[in-house]
Amino acid sequence: MKHRVAVGNIFTESNHLAGGNTTLADFERTELRRGADLLAIRDGVVGGVLGALASRGVEVAPLLVASAYPGGILSEECYLTLKGELIERLKEALPVDGVLLPLHGAAGVDRVGDLEGDLIEAVREVVGAEVPVVVTLDCHAHVTRQMVENSDALVAWETYPHRDSFTTGERGANLLADVLEGKVRPAMAMAKAPVLVSGFKGGTEPPGAFAEIMAFTKSLESRDGVLSTSAFLVHPHLDLSDMGGGGVVITDGDIDTATSLAGEIASKLWDRRLESETTGLSPTEAVARGQSTEGGPVLLLELSDCVGGGAAGDSVAALKALLYADHLSETSLAMIVDPEAAAACHEARTGATVTLNLGHKVDRRWGSPIEVSGVVERLTDGRFTYTGGIWGGQFGEMGPSAVVRSGSVEILIMTHPTYDWADEQYTSTGMDTRGAKFIVVKNPMNYRIGYGGRFVEAIVVDTPGPTTAILQNIDYERLERPYFPKDREIEGFKPTIYKHATRKP
Repeated sequence: MKHRVAVGNIFTESNHLAGGNTTLADFERTELRRGADLLAIRDGVVGGVLGALASRGVEVAPLLVASAYPGGILSEECYLTLKGELIERLKEALPVDGVLLPLHGAAGVDRVGDLEGDLIEAVREVVGAEVPVVVTLDCHAHVTRQMVENSDALVAWETYPHRDSFTTGERGANLLADVLEGKVRPAMAMAKAPVLVSGFKGGTEPPGAFAEIMAFTKSLESRDGVLSTSAFLVHPHLDLSDMGGGGVVITDGDIDTATSLAGEIASKLWDRRLESETTGLSPTEAVARGQSTEGGPVLLLELSDCVGGGAAGDSVAALKALLYADHLSETSLAMIVDPEAAAACHEARTGATVTLNLGHKVDRRWGSPIEVSGVVERLTDGRFTYTGGIWGGQFGEMGPSAVVRSGSVEILIMTHPTYDWADEQYTSTGMDTRGAKFIVVKNPMNYRIGYGGRFVEAIVVDTPGPTTAILQNIDYERLERPYFPKDREIEGFKPTIYKHATRKP
């Protein structure tokens, strides 16, 4: 018998510290596909899902695929519109034998809170208790009781920097196909420790504590009866209750083993928490250190302004240090989101000398604009193609953009924020990332692949912003204490456990 599976999602990562909301326009600018249109997706997690289901002879009932770059939490109106459409399409698709939701896991909504938990529960209410629901997640998901209790399996990405979104889609789809064919009966447990870790210390390639925890987690899949294991570090720029990292283990019908192994993962995360803290240098100190380093490029990691974590991309803290540095004659590169300045450059045209008040126009809480004079070297429409990562092969849309040279510094001025994978934004506008002395990079991990083998040093710059890697500086409003790093010790610590076991057919 040919099985039929509904596939759809609302996919983004949210930041409660960022200014403004993610709206429907953000999804429309990034990716919004409906019905049969989503069947054309070949890349990313959805591409992996569709390919694997096709290879297993499963018919797909396409719902809605909506993805947006990370940003502020979704407006309630935006979420309810997208959720309403997805759920209505699901009702129209009934009956289905299963549902597969390729989600992120760290999205928040005004007045709703946990997007994924709310959406999974809404799907469960439509299809009933007997229809299997499988969900794929980013390894930075905020896994909640609501998510665990309303799904049959949660399957997470295994790499950071992310390189396995496609294969995670395949894994989720194959697990669901095995359930539909009666080969397995998932029993799932999530164990959580109240530990927050910045992306900078969350890599899955050695060395590093989380790399070793991930390796341990995946080694558990070699045990008899273990179907899937996932290790999580929650996105620390959410602000929701019960946040923390840990592990999900799915066994074939053995909830006790799932619970025990998940608890081991969470306990390892707690035991190694002290290795996860991040420190940095002031922008001036970072530039001085880079100047004393022979060769280049030297990467200035302005992690507090990471668009990939929900920041606006409009900080000028690292740029200011470059502009004011003594004896810096080698070309250096910086990027900034400033719609007003980008428009002024396009109005002035190539070759013009401009004076701009640059930066902190989108999210004004983290600093003040600086006055910059320079020459407009190039103008572009801001369109580029991602060379890898979760949006590999897709277009990025910076909007009207300009390259302005001020002294030895080339500044890429963009209209819209875009996710950083490698150096696509710079190179698409003719900027030379191989010959630069300094490059301002606003991502805590992807630079290791995007600039792999091409930089001589990477320096964390401690600046204000909504994606700071120095988590001791964040005062959460909704997250209850105790949690690390605010609390170094928790007397009598035991992981929090959530469980879900599929009933026997």
